[in-house]
Amino acid sequence: MEQAKLFAAALGLTAPWSVTDIRFSAADKRLDLDLDFARGSTFACPSCGTSGTAYDTRAETWRHLDFFQHAAYLHPRVPRVDCANCGAKKISVPWARPDSGFTLLFEALLMQLLQAMPVRVVAHLVNEHDTRLWRVLHHYVETARGQADFGEVTRIGVDETAARRGHNYISLFVDLDAKRVLFATPGKDSQTIAAFTGDLAQHGGDAHHIHEVACDMSPAFTKGVADELPQAEITYDRFHVMQLLGAAVDAVRREEVRTQQELKGTRYLWLTNADNLPAREQERLGALRQQHLKTGRAYALRLGWQELYQQPDRARGAAYLKRWYFWATHSRLEPIKKVARTIKEHGDGILNWFHSQATTGLLEGINSLVQAAKARARGYRSTRNLIAMTYLLAGKLHFELPT
Repeated sequence: MEQAKLFAAALGLTAPWSVTDIRFSAADKRLDLDLDFARGSTFACPSCGTSGTAYDTRAETWRHLDFFQHAAYLHPRVPRVDCANCGAKKISVPWARPDSGFTLLFEALLMQLLQAMPVRVVAHLVNEHDTRLWRVLHHYVETARGQADFGEVTRIGVDETAARRGHNYISLFVDLDAKRVLFATPGKDSQTIAAFTGDLAQHGGDAHHIHEVACDMSPAFTKGVADELPQAEITYDRFHVMQLLGAAVDAVRREEVRTQQELKGTRYLWLTNADNLPAREQERLGALRQQHLKTGRAYALRLGWQELYQQPDRARGAAYLKRWYFWATHSRLEPIKKVARTIKEHGDGILNWFHSQATTGLLEGINSLVQAAKARARGYRSTRNLIAMTYLLAGKLHFELPT
């Protein structure tokens, strides 16, 4: 009996609950605790709170925190109360949420582990099937998101990240000020913006309060913002523009390498600023640039574009963009001319950077975090799982868990 009282105290059980039997097996590495309540005990109706006596009982089992290295299980007789208002209802037990199979403390442990390790690794560690762990993760993520407040959101960034091989993506929406993922949804078309505004409204936000959006030059995102966020001004991300220019420089190099063999194996040199290269690679790049190659001209235009963001204000930025556009379109380098025309079409959004300073750099960091988690997990079975993990890692959610 003293052992029963000890375990009851460790479990935090209060009247009318008590430990009635303890079964320990070192061979099976398992501890089983039977729980029961005194005859005539009353319980609150889970629907209306009215007190009632037990109507009948049902034996159930919950996995609890391990007892040292031994798996521990609770086996209570869970009663239904005969409520005058609601009829017969199964009560809510204090140690677990309904239909979980795990105690609250065990779920708290799982949620801590799941933020640090892939689900399959945690499943192996606790000797449970990963499907059961995903159910726990989805429950707490969805509950925490349901309580999230987006009423103060005014500046957002949006970008897509790969969900799996092929053309499968999810779009991520982040609060640029709070640095958290607000919303993730399958796809990367204009409808993702509509899905975001709907979710924003459900969390106390207002699409009319969004005044800045940072994104790439995707026509889908541009259209979606225009349709769904009427007060928002788009800032096209400077790093995406640099990616376009980098791809154009490499297109020039790949064409020229057919006649200039010294360009073989130099892709990295042309996509990196000279100051970020080791001394030996800087010398190699300098020697190549002295040969007056087409790739060298494309590289100079790429470097020249970076100076746009060194201009002191929007007016002088606009003047510099005009000069750079003339230079690019007269370069006789078709890949560069194509990017230059794209830049001109999106010039206002690019120049908005001078007052918004908004970029999707935060999204790139989150994207890397999500993709690293996906790689460690060797992929996820569903997009829903990937989205849940994204919220867990980057949503800054508040989970109501026992400590």
